[in-house]
Amino acid sequence: MARSHSSPTRATLEARKSVNIGKERVENITSKEFPHHYPQEDHSWNIATFREKVSVKLHRNTPNDAVFSLVGVDPSFANAFRRILLSSIPHLVIHDVYIKQNTSIIQDEVLAHRLGLIPLKGRHEGIRWLQWRQRPNEEDQSPGAAATDVNAVLLKLKVKCEWEHDGKEKAKQGIDDLDQLYTKPNVYASDFVYEPVGQQSAVLPVIEPCNPDILIAKLRPDQEIDIDCHAQKGTGAEHAKYSPVCTASYRLLPTITITSPILGQDAEKFQSCFPPGVIQVGEVTKAESQKKGGPYEAKHRQKKAVVEDTFRDTVSRECLRHDEFKDKVKLGRVRDHFIFSVESVGQIDSDELFLESVRLLKQKCVRLKREIPDLRAGHEQN
Repeated sequence: MARSHSSPTRATLEARKSVNIGKERVENITSKEFPHHYPQEDHSWNIATFREKVSVKLHRNTPNDAVFSLVGVDPSFANAFRRILLSSIPHLVIHDVYIKQNTSIIQDEVLAHRLGLIPLKGRHEGIRWLQWRQRPNEEDQSPGAAATDVNAVLLKLKVKCEWEHDGKEKAKQGIDDLDQLYTKPNVYASDFVYEPVGQQSAVLPVIEPCNPDILIAKLRPDQEIDIDCHAQKGTGAEHAKYSPVCTASYRLLPTITITSPILGQDAEKFQSCFPPGVIQVGEVTKAESQKKGGPYEAKHRQKKAVVEDTFRDTVSRECLRHDEFKDKVKLGRVRDHFIFSVESVGQIDSDELFLESVRLLKQKCVRLKREIPDLRAGHEQN
């Protein structure tokens, strides 16, 4: 006998999408065991429904910072994109540091660590062209792959601080401007010199720091730094320095529902409970005041609180601390509306990073689909 499926009402669907936020608790959260599954309802996945529900809206887009909404997906999808952004997108970073000379006050290991955290940039096609370099393996004592023109990039840093020709005289006069006293008192990321090797001259003509003003070290007369660095590709799963993002996070879209009019001075107090731009204070219109049985009947031109933009809200729940508001407002979040914030370190534009995460998720799905027959065969054997 075929199982009959019922269709939930629109009000039921809207209620399911809302996470209710109280003064001290959060209610109507999704079950982690059976997300979006309800008795006698058909919620089987299909591509047509997925395409109809899913949407992406860009709110802000700069090379290093993007904010966008991903709507109509399960939290597992959103979290998969976040984790891929943090740990699966390849990134070019200094890995090996060969110190020939370092007489600065910074210890060798600290200096090497600082260099590994400097983000680099270059032609995207050239960075993709670079191959993965096999790492040394401590378990089988394998030395790993040697650095070549197809798996590593050579950067040199050679800086020495000396007195200016009249620097000592100026120092005696009490002048304390370091640029007048010394040559190269500060070592910046802009002092790196990229030396292309082999095919890199054509494929990867330029490699430079994303921010040339990053301070590496401070030198004084006769102090010197002479270093060769090998940069190579890696992912954040191996080390955090390979992560192409400063931050990749998401939050659910807040909802604010005023269930009973908030008027007069209470309206201004209610507005102060939220960040700027979330709540506006307006006036009751003549049409609203003349509506019989309406919430604003006979309240013409009184101040009223109006929800303006919930996108700006941080859900601090400040309004629920006040007794005069706790029965007049409901706070919540939309369960399937994710507001992403992606901040790039500079090697890949922030909007391209999300597209790359989508591509990598597709690759992971294809790989899993290809391995399912082997998993089934192994299960049947056991």
